[in-house]
Amino acid sequence: MIKLNDIKIGGGNPFVLIAGPCVIESEELIFNTASKIKEITIRLNIPFIFKSSYKKANRTSVNSFTGLGDREALEILSSIKKKLGVPVITDIHTEAEAEIAAEYVDLLQIPAFLCRQTELLVAAGKTGKIVNIKKGQFLAPEDMAHAVDKVLSTGNDKIMLTERGTTFGYHNLVVDMRSLVIMRELGYPVVMDATHAVQQPSIGAISGGEPRFIKTYARAAASIGIDALFLEVHPDPKKALSDAGSQLKLEELEDLLVSIKKIDDLVKNEA
Repeated sequence: MIKLNDIKIGGGNPFVLIAGPCVIESEELIFNTASKIKEITIRLNIPFIFKSSYKKANRTSVNSFTGLGDREALEILSSIKKKLGVPVITDIHTEAEAEIAAEYVDLLQIPAFLCRQTELLVAAGKTGKIVNIKKGQFLAPEDMAHAVDKVLSTGNDKIMLTERGTTFGYHNLVVDMRSLVIMRELGYPVVMDATHAVQQPSIGAISGGEPRFIKTYARAAASIGIDALFLEVHPDPKKALSDAGSQLKLEELEDLLVSIKKIDDLVKNEA
């Protein structure tokens, strides 16, 4: 189990929601979305961690939006943390970013494509922050033990492991729900990323997706007893500047969380 302020992640505790727009597009959109998600999670008594990337270093096209600027975006995340009183998580891509981002956020996230990068994992571990490692699309779940060991080598055992789908052909992902069980056997909280799991990578100049399956994946994962649910949420996904094809509509979030909470309660009360 990991403790973050008054939030308990893992150890049979109720699931935690990690949610927010894919990338920081504007201060107004980020604050409005974070505020609405917070309202929903307070009503439903669900612990909430806000997620948004301060930069997108991995885009299909060189012309795609990558961010507002590092410091400006990190300041927005810091403001969310202070003004709304919710913990925040963001992606990092290099060793230097680990140290910089750690000044602003509570958790650091290792993107799936970078989950084998030794220096990045070690740098993240050295910050002392909680490190959420997303399983690469190319990696077997048991092989995440090596990523865990790299963070552990720094003396930091605050680690979370995220399932986000495995490459299936060239433009599709498939989720092996056994991954959540296998990764939990490594001894760390497991997270289901139900939005990246519906992506269709590199469809033309952008990544596509099939958002109609988000709720299916989320509910299926909840039936296994996940420790956290990761959802990229946007007021108008079609207009999103990143991951427009795979984000959940904000207006659909509450109904989904109601059903996830019921499943989570049932599974963990029977455990």
